[in-house]
Amino acid sequence: MAEEDAAKIAAQLAELKVEHRDLDAAIDKLAESIQADEMSVKRLKKRKLRLKDLIAALESRLIPDLDA
Repeated sequence: MAEEDAAKIAAQLAELKVEHRDLDAAIDKLAESIQADEMSVKRLKKRKLRLKDLIAALESRLIPDLDA
C-alpha cells in the first residue's frame, strides 16, 4: 500500500471516528429527552452502526497483509 493511500485512509478514519462520537452524544441527548422520537433514535443508531462497520473496514485496510 502506498503511503499516500495510508494517509488518506487514516484521515478518513479520523473523520469517521469523530462523526461516530458525535452521533453517540446526539443519541444520548435525544434519549434523555422526555419527548424522544424513537424513530429518530433508531435512525441515529443505525447510522452509528454503519459508521462502526466503515471504521472497522478502514482499520483492516491499514493492517498489512502477512504471507505465512
